[in-house]
Amino acid sequence: MQITLLGSTGSIGSSTLDVVRQMGDRFQVFALVAGKNLDLLCSQIREFTPKVVVVADEPTLEALKIRLSESSLPRRRWPELASGPEARVAAAIEPSVGFVMSAIVGVAGLEATYAAIRAKKRIGLANKEVLVAGGKLVMQAVRETGAELIPVDSEHNGAHQCFRAGRRDEVTRLLLTASGGPFRDTPAEELARVTPEQALNHPTWKMGRRITIDSATLMNKGFEVIEACWLFDLPPSQVDVVVHPQSSIHAMVEYNDGSILAQASATDMKMPIQYAMTYPRRERAPVARMDWTEPRTWTFAAPDVEKFRLLRVAYLAQERGGSATCTLNAADEVAVEAFLAGRIPFPEIARTVEETLERQPESEPATIEEVIAVDLASRETAARILRGKG
Repeated sequence: MQITLLGSTGSIGSSTLDVVRQMGDRFQVFALVAGKNLDLLCSQIREFTPKVVVVADEPTLEALKIRLSESSLPRRRWPELASGPEARVAAAIEPSVGFVMSAIVGVAGLEATYAAIRAKKRIGLANKEVLVAGGKLVMQAVRETGAELIPVDSEHNGAHQCFRAGRRDEVTRLLLTASGGPFRDTPAEELARVTPEQALNHPTWKMGRRITIDSATLMNKGFEVIEACWLFDLPPSQVDVVVHPQSSIHAMVEYNDGSILAQASATDMKMPIQYAMTYPRRERAPVARMDWTEPRTWTFAAPDVEKFRLLRVAYLAQERGGSATCTLNAADEVAVEAFLAGRIPFPEIARTVEETLERQPESEPATIEEVIAVDLASRETAARILRGKG
């Protein structure tokens, strides 16, 4: 099967290529879609010989051409090179492609993923913004086309596996687990003094900078609640979050007879990636197995929504509907960037998001273009708020 990888140089993209490498000739890379990490991208081009490579913009494209001309790769083995949103969409809807991995960070991946759904592709979804920003439109397209949308995030992937045990009308509750992040036990009054370096020191997962900060504020878990509501057609009241520092159980589904099914596995993203690529079959994955002969303790607790109030804000945004969750995501990204740049203290991330939601007018986007317009407007609102704080 040929695949298009949206976000090839990120952590999910690299892990996806690890799976491709392990699966032998089962999968061939048709297109690598990346941003600006040309060192890693050139290495991927040499190894996987894609037919198409797409980068973020024209300057990056010109830099890539120079890199390839200076490399030992013969010109006859060069892929077709392109840049920009239209090229991303073309790579995602290519007729010969059977699987699209959506792993571009941010709303930059929304348009191509939506186009892949309209083209009835199987999509491995690792981009939170697709559903957080445009969930209503995206899931409507899934229903209309019959495209397969398989979640790759460990929590939603675990839930997807648990849902296979019964009918949807038998489900009473979905529980998503959270590690609690690096400040789980930090007193609230000390959060104003934490540094970006401390916030980036996640206790369990190795992830990108923004998602790591979002894990520290529990905003990431709020985004996952929103995703789960769309993916599994559940109201927010049926999606709970529990803090599970060991990160061994990723999700649990409660059925109406009181049974609770839990999905547990090692903290390795290659398992859910392969699950999405080979579904409904299960095949041996290149991940460590849990040793059940070793003593272990699993703990669970309710999240502190007073200290980490963005989790509660996410629930409220999903209940409000319309453009609220798109604004939530845009404001958070702007605020996280400001924190990482040292312009605001950690607690100001939440305050900036809340104020943006209060100021930004709500709407009901009817197209992906309107979703993107809301995202841009919300970013501008958040930026104005931050300028006022400065």
